[in-house]
Amino acid sequence: MVLNFRKLKTELSKSDRGFSFAEIIASLAIMLILSSAVGFSAIKYIDKARYTAALTQISSFKTALQTYYLDCGTYPTEEQGLAALWEKPYISPVPANWNGPYSEREICNDPWGNQYIYKVPGSNNLPFEIISYGSDGKEGGEGNASDIVSWKK
Repeated sequence: MVLNFRKLKTELSKSDRGFSFAEIIASLAIMLILSSAVGFSAIKYIDKARYTAALTQISSFKTALQTYYLDCGTYPTEEQGLAALWEKPYISPVPANWNGPYSEREICNDPWGNQYIYKVPGSNNLPFEIISYGSDGKEGGEGNASDIVSWKK
């Protein structure tokens, strides 16, 4: 039995031949719109997660600074910075009773890649203050770009 391919090809109806160019473009447009909506939602949640991570890191620094204070009798100076929680300071005044490290790992940048700001004394008559300038890396701002400070809850 020999098949005639020409005859078979002509017997296919137009609907069996595949998608038209317009149908492909419409499908791509719908996929683009849906992926854009998902992408913007994901960015929103990523920024919120970074903000929460900065709050958690600052809280961890506060706990480590309190332990440092109990051992050494003072908080690290601004010159010594938060690095004094990881390694014994070599800048005067060098604490005699340093029993660190007080942090589980080396002090890193905030979730946006900027350094944390450590001030001694801090605002509001507090002994220290730790600040992340948020997603914009600048003082001030609103939402996820607002400053995250150690004395705010």
